[in-house]
Amino acid sequence: MIDKLAIPIPAITFGLSDAIDIVATALFVYYALLLIRGTRAVPILFGIAVLAAVLGLANVLHLLVLATILQFALVGTAVTLPIVFQPELRRLLEQLGRGGMIARREGEGDAYTLEEAVSTLAAAAIVLSRNRVGALVAIEGATGLREYVESGTRLDAKLSIELLVAIFTPRSPLHDGAVIVKGMVVGAAGCFLPLSENVLTESHLGTRHRAAIGLSEQTDAVVLVISEQTGMISIARMGKLSRELGDEARLRSVLLACCRASRSVRPEIMSARARFGRRRRKAATATGPTGGDFVNPRV
Repeated sequence: MIDKLAIPIPAITFGLSDAIDIVATALFVYYALLLIRGTRAVPILFGIAVLAAVLGLANVLHLLVLATILQFALVGTAVTLPIVFQPELRRLLEQLGRGGMIARREGEGDAYTLEEAVSTLAAAAIVLSRNRVGALVAIEGATGLREYVESGTRLDAKLSIELLVAIFTPRSPLHDGAVIVKGMVVGAAGCFLPLSENVLTESHLGTRHRAAIGLSEQTDAVVLVISEQTGMISIARMGKLSRELGDEARLRSVLLACCRASRSVRPEIMSARARFGRRRRKAATATGPTGGDFVNPRV
């Protein structure tokens, strides 16, 4: 009698394909969580989860009217998800397209060029900050910034402290826009950047900071911004703003770490040539005056 009532249990097999399926799914969920961490997508997903939980409760309690309304709400939400998560989806596709999920090792020449560019930008930022001159510099990463370069004036000039100071001088024709840098080359100046939709509550954060955050939300660029009102130096990356970077050594280290992270590279050991060039720039900047007029920081 007991044998007749027994329900046969199907045999469960676990093979190599099942293991690969589990690992691939886990990696997909992990990178998806990394992508939306710290963004506005988190509270939106939490709100969708709350709606789904209320819908399940309404079905259990047979609340037909409420369940019908919530079903239509969830369907409408599913249709608008690609629009709401457009920045996150764009960032994910860009990372997949350039192989950003896998770190690569940079050569010694690339490492030295990045070190030299970061040292120049840090020294120029300190000079501009001391003189309360606003500046906006976008450092191109793996994603090209050609569409923004074309919105400004092409320069294709070698990056230098004197050039940046001349561009951002208050009465310069190009001081209002952004400078786009790739390696040791200033591609263009006076460029227009997209403004962030996030509301900035601090009164001293103006259009430059919104543009810096906006570009970092849509691309992997690292954006250096200097406030014209306070002289505060900030760095925008992945939609987040790092502030209180008034010390040149700290600014250089943070800027270098952000640039390496945006390029998805593992840093090599810094060459003696790069260390020498950095110490020379630091010593030259320290000996220069810090008054109101612009001076040559390399004197």
